[in-house]
Amino acid sequence: MKSLFALASFAICGSALAAEPFPFFAMDTAYHGNPIGQILDVTKTNRFDGVGGTLGSPDAVKATADECAKRGLKLFAVYGGAKLSREKLEVQKSAFDVLPLLKDSGTIIWLHIDGGTNFPRSSADGDEIAVPALRAFADTAKSNGLRVAIYPHVGNWTERVQDCVRVAKKVDRENFGATFNLCHCLMIGDEERIPELLADAAPKLFVVTICGADTGAGHTTWNRLIQPLDQGTYDVGIVLKKLRDLNWHGPVGVQAFAIKLPTEEILTRSHRGWMQLTGGEK
Repeated sequence: MKSLFALASFAICGSALAAEPFPFFAMDTAYHGNPIGQILDVTKTNRFDGVGGTLGSPDAVKATADECAKRGLKLFAVYGGAKLSREKLEVQKSAFDVLPLLKDSGTIIWLHIDGGTNFPRSSADGDEIAVPALRAFADTAKSNGLRVAIYPHVGNWTERVQDCVRVAKKVDRENFGATFNLCHCLMIGDEERIPELLADAAPKLFVVTICGADTGAGHTTWNRLIQPLDQGTYDVGIVLKKLRDLNWHGPVGVQAFAIKLPTEEILTRSHRGWMQLTGGEK
């Protein structure tokens, strides 16, 4: 593995690496409601491999996947939810509806799990209720050739990557795993543990999301923890280097929630940051 040192105006600390590239996609949080054709053209122009979307109507999701395919792009993931109560875990209906429409496409179904006031965040007390329902959803996804990954989100029952891994291990399905979200990991104060958390998650880790962020900004605000990838003082190369060391080869998405810039600028700057972080691998 050859190390390349890159100079940039953000923190990469000499950790850029040239190697087999990770597939790199743009999350639709960057898109600000622009028409799908325009969005995907800008995505293609900025040399992303595809997009991560949100579960709307099944027809809209299928249309996005088809428009991606026309441009040689991939719909890497679609984001939906599940609600956990004392009685049951309920996955939103559209998540089931899109499965046959995305059959064998390689799209990952992202699930954030809201426990409301029923279970404390990160509490294993909800596992007994959640696991059978998630296992059933994973089995339905598998029958359509698809994978499922829990999406850790601050304030959710599964707000940490380690929560997602705990649940995924109990679900015990090869097509059911976890996501690592850099901004949420930083927000809850786990910055120093990131290499350890990635190593623990690796056997169940299906997808990673990154963004520019400031170091030491846990428990602050999203505008410090979600920035274009060419900005911020946190060394995102720490994440990518650890993934390389773990011989992990999954897709990496760029988060852009609440960045107040035009879509094209977000994507251009984030791809520039990606090139600097990865030694210009694509």
